[in-house]
Amino acid sequence: MFIAQAFNYQHDFWRYLLGSFLVFIATSIGQVPFVIAAFVAVAKNGEDLTALDQSKMLGVLEPNLNLFLLLLSFAVGLIGLFIIIKTIHKQTIKSITTSRPKIDWKRIWFAFFLWGILSSALIFIDYYANPEHYVNNFKLNRFLILAIIAILLVPLQTSLEEYLFRGYLMQGFGILARNRWFPLLLTSLIFGVLHIANPEVEKLGYSIMVYYIGTGLFLGVITLMDEGLELALGFHAANNLFTALLVTTDWTVFQTHSVFKDVSEPTLEFIDIVLPVFIIFPILIFIFGKVYKWNNWKDKLFGTIEEPPKEDYKIIGSDHPTL
Repeated sequence: MFIAQAFNYQHDFWRYLLGSFLVFIATSIGQVPFVIAAFVAVAKNGEDLTALDQSKMLGVLEPNLNLFLLLLSFAVGLIGLFIIIKTIHKQTIKSITTSRPKIDWKRIWFAFFLWGILSSALIFIDYYANPEHYVNNFKLNRFLILAIIAILLVPLQTSLEEYLFRGYLMQGFGILARNRWFPLLLTSLIFGVLHIANPEVEKLGYSIMVYYIGTGLFLGVITLMDEGLELALGFHAANNLFTALLVTTDWTVFQTHSVFKDVSEPTLEFIDIVLPVFIIFPILIFIFGKVYKWNNWKDKLFGTIEEPPKEDYKIIGSDHPTL
């Protein structure tokens, strides 16, 4: 239902290709202020602009300004995506969010607080188990500014990724393939690969791609099983927001005035991949499934997507009768 309802709108696949390209353009335009600010800061320091790489760009600005400008590009991209959905596809935002009569905010908040509490607990457990890995980074004034920026903009960043991958492209690839497993796998793969430019990959190696792709699969599974984006929106927002507020490092994409700073040598152990992807995510799927009484798993994850008869639905902007 979540994917199939896109048949009710302008769903030619070329529109999804064009829309994806335009989202990339919008996000790139949103990055211009960050790039200008970074180049100005480097020039003031008398450094060689030609030697400026991503790691240096992420570290030249004051962390709160750096975070604000980085997140600004996602906000611009999200606005661009919503405009594309409304104009190119003549589609409602509700229909790309959920198959329910209206967006279920209780689902968003449930996933947000569930993962926010669990992920924070994991951070504090690691802090007490390995205190030598952390230093106190808390400065009230800077943290309050961070909190305002993060609370306002991090959900926009995560919402862009969810609406683009688990909403827009999930529907586009689903209609193209007429099944559910293809968009699930392809959007998860693209989601993971697009994180390959993150400085975490350079520091930890390509094995971390298992985590990124696995996270994409997890978010895709809960979207298909729940017939909507609400749980994925809540989980993703909590994941990035609580991390930004609680812990930072010198080598991650988000460097913030968080409560703690991880000063340990960056390494990726086997358990770092196994724990979230193969233990925690399945447990969360089980919890969501029990709470929302999911059933018919095989059909929802691997079933076909049937196009309704032309006389039974309306393509917005066409002469077909209304559903």
